[in-house]
Amino acid sequence: MMSKSAIPPESGTDDARSADTQQAADDRRKMLENARGNASAVIDGDSETPSLKLAKEYLRLGGRRRSKIDDNITEVRQWDQDPPEAERFWKERVETLSKDERKQVEDFLPTINTP
Repeated sequence: MMSKSAIPPESGTDDARSADTQQAADDRRKMLENARGNASAVIDGDSETPSLKLAKEYLRLGGRRRSKIDDNITEVRQWDQDPPEAERFWKERVETLSKDERKQVEDFLPTINTP
């Protein structure tokens, strides 16, 4: 026969999950709603992230920068000068982003290993 204990269960155990707080349940519900929203965006065809949109627009304007990704470190290389519109776009819309957001855009550029 099992006895009830006054000691709370250790985090990460099955018993701990049975003692979830309302906040934990609300967090799980929010995460599920976000996941459903992300899935419906892909199904509805609007799966382009803001980073991908910026990279595509830069390339559409004739941008010539290329990314070099090695050990998950991204560097951008530029051998040829960009057309003025692409250069302006890069300076105004990409260089002004935070480091993490800029890396996401750079990850969508063609790599130096692609023609």
